[in-house]
Amino acid sequence: MSSGDPPVRGSFARRDVLLVAATTGIVLIAFAARYGYHRDELYFIASGHHLAWGYPDQPPFAPALARLMTAIAPHSLMLLRLPSALAAAGAVVLTGLIARELGGDRSAQVLAAVALAVGNFTVGSGHLLSTATFLMPVSAAVVLLSLRAVRSGNDRLWLAVGVVLGAGLFDSAIPIFLVAGLLLGVAIAGPRRIFASLWLYAGAAVALLMWVPYLVWQAHHGWPELSVAKSIAAGNSGTSVPRAAFVPLQVVMIGFFFAPMYLAGLWRLLRSPAYRWCRAIGVAWVFTEIVFIAQAGKPYYMSGTFPVALAAGAPWFLEWSRSDPSRRHAPRLATGLSLIGLVITLPILPASVVHDTPIVALNYDAGETIGWPTFVSEVAHVYRSAPAPEPTIILGANYGETAAVDRFGPALGLPAAYGVQNATSLWGPPPDSSSQAIAIGFDRSQLSPYFSPIRLATKLDNRVHVDDDEQGAPVWVCTHRLASWAVIWPELRRYG
Repeated sequence: MSSGDPPVRGSFARRDVLLVAATTGIVLIAFAARYGYHRDELYFIASGHHLAWGYPDQPPFAPALARLMTAIAPHSLMLLRLPSALAAAGAVVLTGLIARELGGDRSAQVLAAVALAVGNFTVGSGHLLSTATFLMPVSAAVVLLSLRAVRSGNDRLWLAVGVVLGAGLFDSAIPIFLVAGLLLGVAIAGPRRIFASLWLYAGAAVALLMWVPYLVWQAHHGWPELSVAKSIAAGNSGTSVPRAAFVPLQVVMIGFFFAPMYLAGLWRLLRSPAYRWCRAIGVAWVFTEIVFIAQAGKPYYMSGTFPVALAAGAPWFLEWSRSDPSRRHAPRLATGLSLIGLVITLPILPASVVHDTPIVALNYDAGETIGWPTFVSEVAHVYRSAPAPEPTIILGANYGETAAVDRFGPALGLPAAYGVQNATSLWGPPPDSSSQAIAIGFDRSQLSPYFSPIRLATKLDNRVHVDDDEQGAPVWVCTHRLASWAVIWPELRRYG
């Protein structure tokens, strides 16, 4: 945000932008109950029954929200995912407002809102309850308030920025990098008068105070989120990507047909005289891009820049399309073609035919919403056939398996499961009275030092041939424990 006069701010295209946002929310709600729970949603529900100020891999917001939604309607996917649909719709509105703040006319505001609404990331994250869902609206609100503070000279708005940032940090630490980038941008490109405002430091203090409980929790537990980050960087997450794919996948998340508008917006934020007054946002994009690539982070970490880049690029796209009669329908065409991607990002096709499509290959998360009740029923069959009368526990190698047993197991007569990954590992170890275990998803080599004999009982099969993370996972019957759980547990548990 540099010196130079901001462009005149016109009227807000309230009706049209709100219509786009409402349509986005309605579509997401309409498909919310298709397929089933995502592994992360099951994990949030399980974590919500162990409320804390933090968890090894996340702050408390998503688990607390899952606890609230399931308390209202225990088995409603639609209600669980309603906040995500509202967050996506909110991000659409904020994108239109950012376009207005950048001087975009009513057409540019609507186009920016539409481009975000049909984007693969917006639809995909808005369909599921996840920490990623709320990253974009939080970041968009921070950017919008920052733009207004600079444009108006109302430094009190920095306090509002701090409140929004602090609230966002209850969901994810990622917005802190955007704010760090913005401050670096102000230091490089101005207006540096911002640093003389006590309201800026008041906002920072509020955000920090709101973040303190989570930081204290992390410190008390040895900063496990750093271990999780290292695991993601090592490629151990289902959505980890090579560094070389980081930027290209952002284009995929935006959608190919609006990607030129996104890239043009970034270029204009960095180079256009019209955006000299808010150049810090372009600097922030460069900063966060470098940081997240260096960390081998996930491409969605950059989703906070999607609204402002699309808002900055919308006037260029309109000008380009109007400059030649053959291109006058380009915005409508880009919108229509982008809607084809809904087949990938939303559960439109029946789960029984997904294996005949490239959906799971293109959208990892789709596969993770299929098969959990079937998997748990197979575990229940193994549990019922376990040797008696020894007390038997169920042990999950990852949090999805553990949380799925907790969600669907009671109706099948299963006890609560113990897990060795992330927060689930904090809810153990099992009691020493249990000498047998039904172990899901482990390699034999992980179990053989602690149990003998070990028998392969079955391999999980979702019955619809979808190649997700659990398909083919082994289920072992471990009938004699060789050491105490106090010895076994620290060696099995892991963060990542």
